[in-house]
Amino acid sequence: MQFYIHQHLVSGGVILSKKLLGIAFALFLALSQSASAGIASLEDALSEKAMGKKDAPVTIIEYSSLGCPHCAAFHRETLPQIKKDYIDTGKVRLIFKDMPFGTPALAAAALARCGGTKKFFGFVEVLFRSQRQWSSGRNVIGELARVGRFGGLSDKDVQACLKNQALLKAIGQRADEAVKKRDVRSTPTFFINGTKVEGAQPFESFKKVIDEALAKAK
Repeated sequence: MQFYIHQHLVSGGVILSKKLLGIAFALFLALSQSASAGIASLEDALSEKAMGKKDAPVTIIEYSSLGCPHCAAFHRETLPQIKKDYIDTGKVRLIFKDMPFGTPALAAAALARCGGTKKFFGFVEVLFRSQRQWSSGRNVIGELARVGRFGGLSDKDVQACLKNQALLKAIGQRADEAVKKRDVRSTPTFFINGTKVEGAQPFESFKKVIDEALAKAK
């Protein structure tokens, strides 16, 4: 499975709603004010993207596609409670892995990583919230550029990001490895201290597996 940016992603487009733009602006304002211009280095872009303490007893590895509605549902409906009960309390560390099924999702994955580590989950949040606009619109690059601007990236930065073949290739190779080595066939797929959980399960399902992992970790 290989994922590459096509050269013909532009023409037409869907404009983000004012409400969505407001959400994006509020999310990125503090971050972009203190950030320097330009895209992240390749090393930073490809570094591990995680939330939570490094020494947390339980690790959740999430394989997710930014173009996947079920992944967006998990981030909207389930992750906030996991974050409140487990990540913020030092019990769980969540590591985000890109599994971009399709060219628009690959472009979005690259954009989030080009924003740098500090802004990564902010980009992920806004990309999931605006998923319908950029993933199904005729002007994918134009819509992603709108998101990029709220994160402090210029249109030129976004273009440079989406032309970064080393970054795009690395994201694709990692996705291929997830298929071959971990049998990840759909998104979202999670590994909670090695236990595989597939799909956007409700919080109670994650709670059961997390609590079992915490008990074993004692």
